[in-house]
Formats: sequence, structure tokens, C-alpha cells
Amino acid sequence: MPAIRVLIADDHPLVRTGLSTILSGVPEFAVVGLAVDGQEAIDQAASLQPDVVVMDLQMPGISGVTATREILSANPATRILVLTLFADEDSVLLALRAGARGYLLKDADETELIDAIRAVARGSGIFSPTVANQVFDRVSGEPARRATGPFPGLTEREREILDLMAAGRANGQIARQLDLSPKTVANYASTIFAKLQVTDRAEAIIRAREAGFGRR
Repeated sequence: MPAIRVLIADDHPLVRTGLSTILSGVPEFAVVGLAVDGQEAIDQAASLQPDVVVMDLQMPGISGVTATREILSANPATRILVLTLFADEDSVLLALRAGARGYLLKDADETELIDAIRAVARGSGIFSPTVANQVFDRVSGEPARRATGPFPGLTEREREILDLMAAGRANGQIARQLDLSPKTVANYASTIFAKLQVTDRAEAIIRAREAGFGRR
């Protein structure tokens, strides 16, 4: 049987190295590339044609969600396995809507990771237990209430951050005002860009201001 060709996309060097070491020790896997951000993941997926991309969601520049969407648009046969720290419902649903076939948290052990790659390579869906429960609850429960007004897909916190961005606040200022870490604000910003389907902060601010945000 041909090896399962795997591309690893993560902005943390230790994570990339660790994953590469683990997967290279599995005879049926071949690690064909290491990407440090979303754009590099898109470029390497196009040139290397991996069977599976192990994708972090929060990366500099283009997010993992956007990269997932772009990769699958160019090659629907590629399978995306999200490997992330984020277990919130918004992140899960964004990844699934972009086309990810699996969603695993970074506290998974080696066996879970290896089994998940095998599963998505076969075309199966695979989720961490916490994520699986969220998906089940969302599917089986009552429909969530729709927000009203502009950008109903944003959470209350995301709308608050977008409003401050539109008012001209930098991430550090937003972090201090909302008592968050700059990294957390940057993660929120990446999620906002993905939900609004914009490529950068400037485009998000333009859309937000057109919708009446930022009038502080």
C-alpha cells in the first residue's frame, strides 16, 4: 500500500518538530512537508499534493480555517485534520464548514493522533470526545437563536473586539481594555476575519465601519 502523505501546518517549531518525529516513526506515513503559516500550507498543499494536512487553526497571516477552505477548493481529495488548542463551538463549526474531516485537540496522545490521520485518510470523520459532544449537542438540540443586526455569525465578544478594531484600537489596546492577553485578542481577530471572509484587518475594519461599528 502506498504511504499516507502528510503535510504538517503549525506556527510553533516545537510542535512541527514533535509531530514530524512522531509521524515519521509510523511506517505507513510519509511526512512530505512542514508549513509555518496558512499561506505556506496552501502553497505546499498545491505543490506536494498530500493525502492529509494536519492543520493548526491559529497561525499568523492566513488562518487555518481559510487555508483549509483554499486547499480543498484547489484539491477536494485532500483531507484536513485540525489539531488545535481551541475547543470552543465557534472554532469547531468554522473548521467543519470549511471542509475539515477531523478535529483533534492538542492534548490528544500519539495513538489518538495516528488513528485520526488514518481515519481521515480513509474519508472518515474523527473528533476529540469534547468536540464530538459539542457537535452532537448542536445537531440534536434546539436550533441556536440567531443574532440580529450586522454580522449575526459573530459572538458577542467577537462583535466587541471588531467594534474596537473599527474604532482604531490596536490589539494591545484592546487587550488592556478587555483584560485579555494580546495573543487571545489576535486569536479572536483571526476568527473574526475567517467569519467575515476577509483577508486582513484593513478589510475587516472597512466592512465593520460600513455596518456602523467603531463609533466610539
